[in-house]
Amino acid sequence: MAKASRFHKTLREEIIDTLREEIIKGSLKPGQRISEVSISEKFNISRTPVREALWQLESEGFITIIPRKGAVISTISENDIKDFYETRSLLEGYVAAQSIEKFTDNDIKKLNALNKKMESYHKKNDWRNFYKAHNDFHKILIKNCENELLKNMLESVYKRFQRFRLTLTLLNKVEGSIEQHWQIIDSIKNKDKDRLVEAIKENATYGSKILIKDVLAETGDYKDPAE
Repeated sequence: MAKASRFHKTLREEIIDTLREEIIKGSLKPGQRISEVSISEKFNISRTPVREALWQLESEGFITIIPRKGAVISTISENDIKDFYETRSLLEGYVAAQSIEKFTDNDIKKLNALNKKMESYHKKNDWRNFYKAHNDFHKILIKNCENELLKNMLESVYKRFQRFRLTLTLLNKVEGSIEQHWQIIDSIKNKDKDRLVEAIKENATYGSKILIKDVLAETGDYKDPAE
């Protein structure tokens, strides 16, 4: 029984990774329907792990499951991106600033190590590990929060919009994010709440601008503000 569970988990993760990459690369387009039957046949498995994979992808914002219609690739609008980064910036900045005195030397070492890993993975174009290190970095920023409701809200925001983070990673638009992470670390070292909040805001603004440009470029509606 345990073996079957591990086997299904492996299949589920393989399906999730495959569909994620196809969505990000554009092989699967927004609004396109996803067939459980087709995926089951492609991977030669039952529909149970397929359904579990689709539920996971829905929780991350990649697909939308519509009752009696099935799963479709979620669309991304400019407002979706703005709403996510504004919410993330406000919550993450507040949580990190309120718990700034609780960051230990070990926490700072972990943040340093993760950002160095991100630099290394970036040079190697190892986006899967870059993405994991990026997520782990931001989890440390909120780990000392004593307000469990607020912490759970932020973790839910992270989970719901994994698509945006992964898109930035695969677009290779991460140099600015890495630099901003160093500023976040310095702010924590210096116990500078105001600078920490500002650095987190700058980090969010960076991601938002790039994604908005990318999304609108696909429709031909993007205009450079400098023009």
